[in-house]
Amino acid sequence: MDWKIELIFVPVTDVDRAKEFYVEKLGFNADHDQRVSDDLRFVQLTPPGSACSIAIGEGLGLTMAPGTQDSIQVVIPDADAVLADLRAKGVEAEGVDEQAWGRFITVKDPDGNRWTLQQLPDYAAGASAS
Repeated sequence: MDWKIELIFVPVTDVDRAKEFYVEKLGFNADHDQRVSDDLRFVQLTPPGSACSIAIGEGLGLTMAPGTQDSIQVVIPDADAVLADLRAKGVEAEGVDEQAWGRFITVKDPDGNRWTLQQLPDYAAGASAS
């Protein structure tokens, strides 16, 4: 039986500003933007190539305060290329942090929600060296 993470909620103060950041700066796809009622707006955004999306909006009943989400990690193919692309788009990104388990970039959205972007190690290269 497969279990698949579908959606992660990210608390933000300004939905339009956050949507613009994720779409224009990080390259996420804007899947849905629906105002269900005066009190409820649901926006779903998906990172390129991901099966899991994020949701931002109004009236979603989140208990986390905007800017406190700091536990999302995304796998990227090339940390150097991603860092250069983000900086070219004006995104303040920290990196590249070299670790034995990967190469990491840290980026924050306009509210301060922190994302960790990880380039996985080349495990095949390690296996062929032994």
